[in-house]
Amino acid sequence: MKFLAMFIMSGFIFSCSNELTKKPVAADPLDPEYLHRATRRLNDVVIYEIFSPPVSSRIYSYASLAAYESIRWTDTSYPSITAKLNGFPSMPVPEKGKQYQFTVAAVKALFDITLRLTFTKDSSRITQDEILADLKSSGIDNETFENSLVFGEAVANAIWKRAAADHYKETRGMPRYTLSADSGKWKNTTPDYLDAVEPFWTKMIPLAMDSSSQFKPVPPPPYDMHKGSQFLTEVMEVYDTTSHLTEEQINIARFWDDNAAAVVHVGHMMYANKKPSPGGHWMNITAIANKKTNASIVASAQSYALTAIAMYDGFISCWDEKFRSEYVRPVTIINDRIDKAWQPLLQTPPFPEYTSGHSVVSSAIASVLTAQFGDGFAFTDDYELPYIGIKRSFPSFYKASEEACISRMYGGIHFRSSIFNGKKQGREIGAFINQKLTPKSIKAKS
Repeated sequence: MKFLAMFIMSGFIFSCSNELTKKPVAADPLDPEYLHRATRRLNDVVIYEIFSPPVSSRIYSYASLAAYESIRWTDTSYPSITAKLNGFPSMPVPEKGKQYQFTVAAVKALFDITLRLTFTKDSSRITQDEILADLKSSGIDNETFENSLVFGEAVANAIWKRAAADHYKETRGMPRYTLSADSGKWKNTTPDYLDAVEPFWTKMIPLAMDSSSQFKPVPPPPYDMHKGSQFLTEVMEVYDTTSHLTEEQINIARFWDDNAAAVVHVGHMMYANKKPSPGGHWMNITAIANKKTNASIVASAQSYALTAIAMYDGFISCWDEKFRSEYVRPVTIINDRIDKAWQPLLQTPPFPEYTSGHSVVSSAIASVLTAQFGDGFAFTDDYELPYIGIKRSFPSFYKASEEACISRMYGGIHFRSSIFNGKKQGREIGAFINQKLTPKSIKAKS
């Protein structure tokens, strides 16, 4: 072997994360902290197992929808979300005459889906059992507790029927992606020239969108290295910007990097630094907003589910365009035509450039969160604090998403058109989801 592949954590010790998620027993079984604990475990698992951003969005979506469709019966003014989505069967209904505690059902449903979609099962079961034990000790009688477990499992089974038919399994067996030899098309990038990530994700069935191409953006600027062309202008903008980065721009790029498996080389050894994905970063922002507004457990479940839906459909829409335009990355064109020694600040992810995934997904989620919590919702995002020692404050979700967008130019991995058109694409997706699902305003209820 030329090198030894190792996987280590950066600021995160998974074996100890049960201690991080463990909280004092809450007297009220409707305390939203039960849901927040379960969602933190879900986030931990996604980080630990280095799922790609599109695959992560699938896990977040089904687990969050399972929790919501279970807990919403606590407040029946909250309607079914899956009833308005594509391909879901009818969800189970509580049996008349039986008593339930729907927090128990929600925890059971969330972990049932998590266990089916991930591999690190023992630690997830430990957290599930801890949360359920805390709920049981809050005074729930045995019959109600068992009824609730059965109901949660039934919801998870219904969610799983949709997951099993979303084309994920089919995309695992498709042929290897073939690179185009044409100039201006995507090529494998340094340092490891990895294969394209999820080249067939466009075949996944969207949750809310009508099709993967519903929000197809305008094409990227055509490849043209002549002086004055839009393409060369944008190439030189990335080159010039990254050659004179300020400390603030470097911090912004690092804060929003969210490369789930950035590869580090030390001699002949390589290892992957495990870090949050873009979706996980926004799930944590959703948790921050829920806690700041003292959102109820049902409202919190709704916001997690809507964030995950925007994330999932955002990645499908973005990947649909990525593998249609197959656009070249800055590092390829700059090394080939401008400066062989140039390297971007951030490691270039292994998939085509156009449109920017961060721009699409962050903008879609920001639209969904703004509909719930309101515009001008200020917050401090501390998700990267354990990893890189940075936290940042924002006056709104849109401002946070705009910073996430431009961070990709500072990082040297995206052109301006990809960022601008990706932001537009994402906001259109978010507006569509808001209109289709008409989320309740959490800000107004809190």
